[in-house]
Amino acid sequence: MSFTSTSRPAVDPASPPTPPNLADPATRERLTPAAVDGIVRLADIWRLTSAEICALLGDVSERTWFRMKKGEWAGGLSQDTLTRVSALIGIFKGLRLLFSESLSDEWVRLPNKGPLYSGRRPIDVMIEGGIPKMIEVRRHIDALRGGL
Repeated sequence: MSFTSTSRPAVDPASPPTPPNLADPATRERLTPAAVDGIVRLADIWRLTSAEICALLGDVSERTWFRMKKGEWAGGLSQDTLTRVSALIGIFKGLRLLFSESLSDEWVRLPNKGPLYSGRRPIDVMIEGGIPKMIEVRRHIDALRGGL
């Protein structure tokens, strides 16, 4: 009896998965529906205002945001916006792993004395700092979890 299979290539479990190519329009089109669904749920859980979520997403107008929430938007997200969504979902996931549900859902709205925030709310820091700050916040959360 042979346990060797030639139907599946060997996968190195130590190597991280290849991230999607967000420069590819077909990839962005494929990822957009899940990204929109995820960010709509996240905005609701974090109780973000329309102005806050539009600022976090970068190039999304309030009118487009309202259409996204209603499920009436059939556009495609840009590479920039998908990157922002990815960072925000990563922050959400990390917070849920770290804290109770109620604290993790409020954390972005609470003043934080850490050096990255200087007494400000993480949501405000991310809005003002864009993608670089979102990634810093995500790294901070990952470091708290012991991931860095």
